[in-house]
Parts: sequence; C-alpha cells; structure tokens
Amino acid sequence: MSSIRGMRGFLASSTGVTCAAALALPLAPPAAAATSSAPPATSSSARPGAYAPGGTQSLPLAPLARDRAPGAPGAAEQGLRRSDVRHFSLVGVVWDSPVTELHGRVEVRTRATATGAWSGWQELETHNADHAADPGTPESASDQVRGATAPLWVGESDGVEVRVRAGHKPGAARSASPLPAGLRLELVDPGEGAPPPANRAQTRTEPAVLPALPARRKAGPHIGPRPSITTRRGWGADEKLREKGFVYTKKVKTAFVHHSATGNNYRCSQAPSVIRGIYRYHVHSLGWRDLGYNFLVDKCGHIYEGRAGGVSKPVLGAHTLGFNSNSMGIAVLGTYSSKKPSSAALKAIARLTAWKVGLYGMNPRGKTYLKSGGGNLYRKGKKVRLNVISGHRDGFATSCPGTKLYARLGTARSKAAQYQGR
Repeated sequence: MSSIRGMRGFLASSTGVTCAAALALPLAPPAAAATSSAPPATSSSARPGAYAPGGTQSLPLAPLARDRAPGAPGAAEQGLRRSDVRHFSLVGVVWDSPVTELHGRVEVRTRATATGAWSGWQELETHNADHAADPGTPESASDQVRGATAPLWVGESDGVEVRVRAGHKPGAARSASPLPAGLRLELVDPGEGAPPPANRAQTRTEPAVLPALPARRKAGPHIGPRPSITTRRGWGADEKLREKGFVYTKKVKTAFVHHSATGNNYRCSQAPSVIRGIYRYHVHSLGWRDLGYNFLVDKCGHIYEGRAGGVSKPVLGAHTLGFNSNSMGIAVLGTYSSKKPSSAALKAIARLTAWKVGLYGMNPRGKTYLKSGGGNLYRKGKKVRLNVISGHRDGFATSCPGTKLYARLGTARSKAAQYQGR
C-alpha cells in the first residue's frame, strides 16, 4: 500500500503489552512519525503534529504477551494499547493479503472527544472479503488491495485501544489459525466534505440532491418513479480521492442488499459523514478504486449515490464478490444481525429498486440468472438463479445483510413491484 494515491500522512507505532496491564497504564503519547517499512497513513495534513479534518491514521499492531507460560509459543494475539491519537470517527483493521481470511475476534474501544469517556469493547465484523471486486478484474488485481474487517462508526474520538485474537477456522483442527500478516489499525476522519473548487472553471454542476421524478410510463410500462437521491456532491465526496474515469457493466438485472456493519449508533444527520468515512476506508485502506456500493440508505430512508458514474447507469461496483457484473449493490447503513431495519429504510430500498431495475425491464418480484465470477458458493462461470432483489448472502457465504434485514426482503420486493404498477 506504499503507493496508495500519493497521499501523505502519519503513522504511529506502539509496543504490545498485555490487555490487563494496559488498563492500568497511563495513556501513550500522541501518534508519532512514520516508519519506512510501513505504508503511509493518508492524512490531509502535511506537517507532523498538525490536525486537519479528513484523513486516515494507519497504526501497526504488535503482539500482545497475554498470560503465556514460560517456554510456551507466542500467543496468537495482536493489538494496540490505549493511545492518544488524532481525531477520528470510523475504525477498521486491515492486513496485507486480500485473499487471506481473519479467523478470530477483533475488538476496539474508543474515547469520545466530547466527554473523555471510554466505550466498552465493540466487535468488528471480520469477514469483509465478500465485499470486493470480482476475481481477475483490474480492480481486484491491483497490488494496493488489502484484506480488511468491516469498518465501525464510533463517533468523534481521540483515543483508541484494539485487540485481535486468533480463532479457529471452521472445519479445521482446534488449534488457532495464524493471524494475517501486516495487521494495521485504520482510524478514519471523514472530514467536513469535499474541498471547495479552486476557481469557477472547476465548479461542479451536479446538484446536491436529485429530486424525485414521476414514473416514466411512456418509456416503459413498469419503471417506478425515481426517488429523491442525495448525490456525491450532496454527501461531500472528495473526487480527488478516487481513480479517474468510470467502469460500467452491461445492465442491472439484480440488486444485492447489504448492511454496512458499521453499527447503529449514528444520527441520520451524520449519515453523510458515515458515508465519507466508508469512502475513505474503501479507497485508502482497502485500495479500491472508489466506494464499493452503488447506493446507500440510512435508517431514516434517505438514499445516497455511491460509486461514481451516474445513478441511472449500470456502474460496476465492488459489493458482492463474484456477482458485481450486471448487478448493483445497496448498503443500508447500520448492523442488522439482531436489530430490525426501519420501515423507512425498507421503503427506500423498494423505491430505489423499482426505479433502477425497472430501467432494465426487471420485475422486483421475479428471478433472473447471473454468471458467477468466482467465489465461495459458486465456481466461476456457473449460471446462478437469483431473486431480482437478493441479499448479499444469496451470492456469497456471509452473514450480510444481517438476519433481520434479510428476513424483510420479501416486503421490499412486494413494495417495489407495487411502485412499478405490477
């Protein structure tokens, strides 16, 4: 990742200590200078010690000596003791190889800037390889791509502690699987939005919000009305972060529904900041060309444009490994493993899919075939029959979009068909 986007920033290092001892130790000094052996953090500031909104701190994890008997092999645990850091709001853990899975448990706790209080331990979803570009594509083949957990939104914070414990690979022997190489903690400050244009010639003409439009019955008998969509300009995307140009697939036959797994502790007014954090995490921490999802929906039912290229066009995303071609990805902000999605979010999914798949002649209550690009459920080249509105787990062995959201997709299909006039 040493060449990621040419951005400059800061790294901090920390010596591993026991988790128990860390609780009693004073806070470490602020994150310091970078080392040449590690990839650079991507911060908008160019002066050591300076703070500017927007950027990523990338901190290497170290082995933790935890209750080891003399002469016993090294514990399969890495982490970072309580540390003072620059402001951040979203956190994740990455490692060198995107094809290596992390079998184990990743937990963080953070200190809120407003109160100075430390949170309890919060778990990060470890299996994030299922959100990625299809195997063999230029985006997946880049040497900048890394393995990663899902990111977690923690709100504005200035202190962090993390522990990563090795676990057992399903079906394997009881001995713990080794942790991936190159574990790093990524602390993302989403910033305040895109920087203003340097001159009028660079002013973007894209509106902040695309207004809702009525159904285009003359153009097609079953195209739902376009819902209101907050554009990339509206949520403050810095277009200098992503790769230039756009990549398209042929059509949109299937909509895969996801949850972002970033937690539910956000206000809807914070949704643009959450999206900017995910955007930076996908581009700078994971090495993707742009935000992976085509659209995002918050718990209040607001819809946001994701990957750049045009909301009505078949933009190729990086959301469902093996099935990104001829599909789109919709991420509901939050974690829905045990929490039910809001009715507003389900309505937004229905409105969005009624319009978008309708543009390509698809019935939201119907089924279609997609050819697998390769994954852990289907071999490359296999034609797979899927619902036009599917959950992520239908194309890949994953818990996404969470049990509670997945259980409500039937409701979204029915509502979307109604919006199409079926």
